Amino acid sequence: MIEVRGLRKAFGTVQAVDGVEFIARDGAITGLLGPNGAGKTTTLRMLYTLMRPDAGSILVDGLDAVRNTLAVREHLGVLPDARGLYKRLTARENIAYFARLHGLSGAAVRARVDEMVALLDMQDIAARRTEGFSQGQRVKVALARALVHDPRNIILDEPGNGLDVMATRALRAFLRNLRNEGRCVLFSSHIMQEVAALCDRIIVIAHGRVVAEGSPDELRARTGAATLEDAFVSLIGSGEGLAA
Repeated sequence: MIEVRGLRKAFGTVQAVDGVEFIARDGAITGLLGPNGAGKTTTLRMLYTLMRPDAGSILVDGLDAVRNTLAVREHLGVLPDARGLYKRLTARENIAYFARLHGLSGAAVRARVDEMVALLDMQDIAARRTEGFSQGQRVKVALARALVHDPRNIILDEPGNGLDVMATRALRAFLRNLRNEGRCVLFSSHIMQEVAALCDRIIVIAHGRVVAEGSPDELRARTGAATLEDAFVSLIGSGEGLAA
């Protein structure tokens, strides 16, 4: 479980994140939904310890992300906005490298890499260098790296960007499986169909603040909108006072 309280981050005079609070629970998919520049990626970067917050707290399975950074990283699997594959390494080598970074060695590395390759149906690309991979193939490798140490909490920044229909369907099925295993899945997106199809709970962020949260049905009912997209437009246009 990931708990965020009073999170703040400024870049000079720009307050990118301004008091964000929410809980992403185990066995659920929680979505961060907001327009470009809303503070989603900055929030996630603080959650997975790439940035230090100016104020507020982040707890991952009860561990403070600022005071216990290394321990928290072991509880997190992260798919960042920049996939960052090593192009001269094969898919298998990319995954194995991250396994070793998380302290695995020898037979344990080989076993986990084999498991990830099978789980994500990567047998046809495992021995290929990642240079020239399609977007869907890159996402598979990045997901395998994120999960190779078997984390209980998974954070994904815009995981569906650039994926074709089949890759999108495969990604959605994979994320639902993670949820069904009891893991905490948190992802950001601006793709309404993706959020509506996956999320048990949605956190709507605008101007660095949480302006609303609830299930897709709750957000539609709250705004009287027929679609999640219409509800979203209504919520971000209304500004403050909507969080609950």
